[in-house]
Amino acid sequence: MPFLTAQIERLLFENKLSQTALRAALTQLLDLPTGPLKVTVTRGIRVPMRDGIALIADHWTPAGVEVGPAVLVRTPYGRGGPSRAMWELTAAKFASHGYHVIAQDVRGRFDSEGEFVAFVHETDDGVDSLKWMAGQPWCDGNIGMWGPSYLGYAQWAAAAGGSPYLKALVPIITHSHLMQYHKNGFPLDLLVRWIFQLSSMDDGALGPIERMRRVADAAVQDRHLARAFTHLPLQTADELAIGRVDPLYRAMSGSGADALAWLAVDHSAAVAKAPPALFVSGWYDLFLDGLLDDYATQAQAGLTPRLTIGPWTHMETGYIPVAFREGLRWYAEHLRGEPASPNSKPVHLYILGANCWRQFEQWPPPSQDLRLYLHGNGAAKTGRLFTHTPSTDTAPDTYTYNPADPTPNYGGPKLANDAGPVDNRPLERRADVLIFSSIPLREDVEFAGPVRLELYVKSSRPATDFFGRLCVVDRTGRSTNICDGNFRIEPGRGAVQPDGSLHISVALSATAYRVRAGQRLRVLVASGAHPRFARNLGILENQATAVDMLPAEQTVYHDAAHPSALVLPLIEQQALAS
Repeated sequence: MPFLTAQIERLLFENKLSQTALRAALTQLLDLPTGPLKVTVTRGIRVPMRDGIALIADHWTPAGVEVGPAVLVRTPYGRGGPSRAMWELTAAKFASHGYHVIAQDVRGRFDSEGEFVAFVHETDDGVDSLKWMAGQPWCDGNIGMWGPSYLGYAQWAAAAGGSPYLKALVPIITHSHLMQYHKNGFPLDLLVRWIFQLSSMDDGALGPIERMRRVADAAVQDRHLARAFTHLPLQTADELAIGRVDPLYRAMSGSGADALAWLAVDHSAAVAKAPPALFVSGWYDLFLDGLLDDYATQAQAGLTPRLTIGPWTHMETGYIPVAFREGLRWYAEHLRGEPASPNSKPVHLYILGANCWRQFEQWPPPSQDLRLYLHGNGAAKTGRLFTHTPSTDTAPDTYTYNPADPTPNYGGPKLANDAGPVDNRPLERRADVLIFSSIPLREDVEFAGPVRLELYVKSSRPATDFFGRLCVVDRTGRSTNICDGNFRIEPGRGAVQPDGSLHISVALSATAYRVRAGQRLRVLVASGAHPRFARNLGILENQATAVDMLPAEQTVYHDAAHPSALVLPLIEQQALAS
């Protein structure tokens, strides 16, 4: 869910900004292009669903367009809720370009009737809403959908219903299986923080300023959620977070990846048959990997999707103007039948570190693997990264992971406004974190695509985690995270080696980055990133209901027989000094 920038939030918190002034500030901040048409709005329209309830919507009408294409935006966050100014601004701007826009509260949220059960009703309600729009005298039957996060998921849900009127999608910072169960760790922070945000939106006892603080400010959320994040058993953490049982949280925390609670809201099977999509995401968005899977599915199906990835996190607004402008071109092509731009390649990537945009013909761009091998450094805390393989007699590194004092998460992809790149030096000072650094680079190195960390490991526990993070270290010593990932070891996961160690591949997500000459690459290895991934308790029983915690003695090998390595997808022929 996107929120307002910190500066505007602060003014709103201090009661210095009315909704009118807020919309004016957003207009200036986002700089969305205004079309030539005047716009009127009709509020509170009842849109009937198949079971007799009505969803409430606003209709933004472009002057002079008696019949034309339309855009549907479906939100659980209130078309008149905390982000009202943003939704109204984008709706009005799309309408000014000649599109009829319907902004609708989903079932059971704000003005709409019925009971809200997250994700469950979005297919039927989306199909019914599209059918209603197509039957209106102002709609020519060509409809697109637009929106980020849950609003993007609602697009995939509607597409899964096979509506003939849905012709184009613009899913932003989302994917078709939004609350995906991660086989590499339960997404504790995501689910607990999200149910807290929704509960805060609905809490009539809170004033508007406190409500928005709880919805948008990570520091405020963390104070309220600290006990929930550390509570055992995991399955009852909802009671500490929101003071009651949350059915969604209970269903998802108490089941595995194959349980019906997850499969019922997974629309990934519909992606290849859905209308073509313009995908927009950020390198630090927590749904990036799923979005890239959806893009690959459509590309392989020959649907000619487009992909734009910028430097954004989930909770900021920087992607809004980019998604809006590209959405206009996408709708012109797919709703109006206008030709696509002949000079634009389908993949637009913001290159972190270089701070520039580049275009490519495909994702991932053509690349060659660069393997940087982990080397120990005796008794020193910091190991090394080199292009040559380690020697045969290198001793492994060891550390103790204690779930009672779990390795914390710093920044990275999360549902909070403290996500993104941060200084990792406080994390690197912990005894349960290993560090491997390159020497300063002699020249720039640029890579784009999925990054992985291949490790040879051993644990004293049959269930444990290994977390990897790629950082860049500048000349001042600041260590900034680029991408990361977690691997959960359970019986049957990992390739068993002759000596009993395991070979695992930790997917560190995807990125596009230029490391400058004089900077260093750094890899962190730990056994958790709590509470982003629920801590591994070191036991084989159901970790959702368990209360016991057992420390794990962890070993990371890096010798000739166990060549642990960071694998980077170089997009240009560049050498890294070793």
